[in-house]
Amino acid sequence: MSELQEEPKQDRTGVELFAGAGGLAMAVHGAGFRPLLFNEFAPRACQTLEANGAKLRGDEERIPEPGEPWPLVAGDVQDLDMSYLLGRVDVLAGGPPCQPFSLGGIAKGDEDKRNMFPQMFKAMRQIRPKAVICENVVGLLRPSFKPYLDYILREMEMPFELRDPEATWQEHDQILIDAGRAAASDPSERYKVVMTRVNAADYGVPQIRHRIIIVAFREDLGVDIDQFREDVLPQYSQEALFRSMLNGSYWERHDVDPRVIDRVMARIPKDVPLDSDRSKPWRTFRDAIAGIDENEGKPLPKIPWDRLDRREYRAGGFTDHIGWPDARIYKGHTPNELDRPAKTVKAGVHGVPGGESVMLTDDLETPGGITYKHRYMTVRETARVMTFPDDWKLEGPRGEKMRQLGNAVPVKLGAVFADAVAKALDTAQRPRP
Repeated sequence: MSELQEEPKQDRTGVELFAGAGGLAMAVHGAGFRPLLFNEFAPRACQTLEANGAKLRGDEERIPEPGEPWPLVAGDVQDLDMSYLLGRVDVLAGGPPCQPFSLGGIAKGDEDKRNMFPQMFKAMRQIRPKAVICENVVGLLRPSFKPYLDYILREMEMPFELRDPEATWQEHDQILIDAGRAAASDPSERYKVVMTRVNAADYGVPQIRHRIIIVAFREDLGVDIDQFREDVLPQYSQEALFRSMLNGSYWERHDVDPRVIDRVMARIPKDVPLDSDRSKPWRTFRDAIAGIDENEGKPLPKIPWDRLDRREYRAGGFTDHIGWPDARIYKGHTPNELDRPAKTVKAGVHGVPGGESVMLTDDLETPGGITYKHRYMTVRETARVMTFPDDWKLEGPRGEKMRQLGNAVPVKLGAVFADAVAKALDTAQRPRP
């Protein structure tokens, strides 16, 4: 059963914008926040959400009861009025489209019409959530975008300081700077903001994925920000992975050809500190295929080389584990290796770019050789790299499924921050009457 169809133990509530394939939605719901509203624009992503328990809301603005399907509004967030949820929402979550700031995109930034941060601010004003979770790309940290990122953070701190439609963002930013020098007359209209730069691999995701997570707490709640920062510190490291390979514990988990082990071990740095820093080993692509977390004990079967035929044959009973032909390794696009976290899953204009979703296998091109065969990752392997459970359904053709995964927040990464937000709200001071 999909995680979103199970009711949380406490009746905390959530709203998610830019819901996509549901990665952050699963994380937030798993932390105990019952969905009151979801919004997504892309038709295929909406079909994925519906396949996993969403139901189109229609025009009726109502609060769903516990146990009811979570309401989905499919369409442009700019047309969505959330005022009926005022005072009913614990957490607002979402990852505004990252293309305006992506290192792989056109990078027009705030001038790009796809910049949806203003819609997050509008939602904050309309529903006044206790907390906000926002994910985006590290491209926002580039020097050319850093001033706009600072403005985003200030506007998230003071979303009720409305921007004049005729004003530039720079002019409004100065107004925010001036307003921030004084205490708020109404603390429920101000937020404490924490931005964290993350690598998903440091949080137990079997993938190198650099992002920023912005979390805001309503000022009147008295949340312990220092404790929250501590609760979202990384728990995994590359050095711990190397140590597990050196002491053999990593290889004990996997049945690997000794030649492959020799190849991997030869590239481990000589200066790896042997004393433990208490971090856990990075998860690797091989770990993901073998099964981790809710997929533990459910290894994905190998794709036979004669079945790279685009045909669904339900290998081992797993959906979307389908071989795909014509994989090539492009210059500048090295393949994924099994004994490292996977490379960043990307969503290009036509799906995942060629070369980026190619993987090296343990199979040699010729017996006794040194060159290993490669193939495309399956959708199911990619979903595991994004830490989606196997029972989460993805809708659309292969390219659309891969695009949805590339745009998603890894479930396990989102869970660390959603759980920390839930803990912070549980332990926060009650608002003064």
